[in-house]
Amino acid sequence: MKNPGSTTRRQMLKTSIAGAAGVLLGAPAPGLAASGQAATPASVQKLSDDLFVVTIPGEANVVAQTSAGGAMLVDGASAAASDALMRAVASLPGGGPVQTLINTHWHPEQTGSNELVGKAGKTIIAQENTRLWLTTDVVWPWNDRRFKRLPKIAQPNKTFYTTGQLNADVRYGYIPDAAHTDGDLYVYFSRQNVLAVGDAVSGAGWPVVDYTTGGWIGGMVGALQRLQTIANAETRIVPGRGPVLGLADLKAQYQMYGTIYERLTTLLNKGRGPDEAVAAKPTKEFDEKMGNPDEFVRRAFESLWGYLSPDA
Repeated sequence: MKNPGSTTRRQMLKTSIAGAAGVLLGAPAPGLAASGQAATPASVQKLSDDLFVVTIPGEANVVAQTSAGGAMLVDGASAAASDALMRAVASLPGGGPVQTLINTHWHPEQTGSNELVGKAGKTIIAQENTRLWLTTDVVWPWNDRRFKRLPKIAQPNKTFYTTGQLNADVRYGYIPDAAHTDGDLYVYFSRQNVLAVGDAVSGAGWPVVDYTTGGWIGGMVGALQRLQTIANAETRIVPGRGPVLGLADLKAQYQMYGTIYERLTTLLNKGRGPDEAVAAKPTKEFDEKMGNPDEFVRRAFESLWGYLSPDA
């Protein structure tokens, strides 16, 4: 298998974009649930006495750590679910007001609580590329979905480039392979041996390959390889969506996406296009488990243009 991490990044897609941000929705007033949220209870999975996975139906996973000083969140759900999330976090054992929110990347499913946390004067941490995406607008060219930049108060107020640390037990780091976006990060809770990875790893079906903001299929392979060096056989890995995973799951995904990467690269080098890539069924042995692959294959193939085809 080729090592995609060794591929020189040539030129990002010549897509006309202004940047990226979460959907700009105001946080509900205190004590009032967002529309439709009041009857939608959050599910909570206990990882340790002070660490939990909080999931609201239809939303991305949130990792919450509680302490006497308040709560720390890895990702913050969408703006529509922010109030429900805050109530769920407050009800956790040892739960309290959110003091720190870490954005694993810029997507609105992760940054929907930024405005609420920012207005409270608390800390929002992100990799610098994520902050930059959140300061401008973005358009996904494949479906014309448009995202408005976040207001200044909702933008990350503490950023880093490579690594950072909250305390002796919690550290975070950049995933430079650009798996899902070019601002992906992980958070490792060493005492509990839990690794939160956002959408750099998918635990539920085929992922979105957001090549508009730097993600690509080769980066997915590189990230899965990189994360294996942080995890061990006992590590619990929390993806952006789906159940908690283990090291064996990372290894299986690394092999799967590596196989797909090789097949798509071969098609690209033969001059094929996205329609032909879909027709070639490069994921055929994985589809029964993963679902219909057509959208994923198309986006994954197109993601190669920005990294392997300088004139695309």
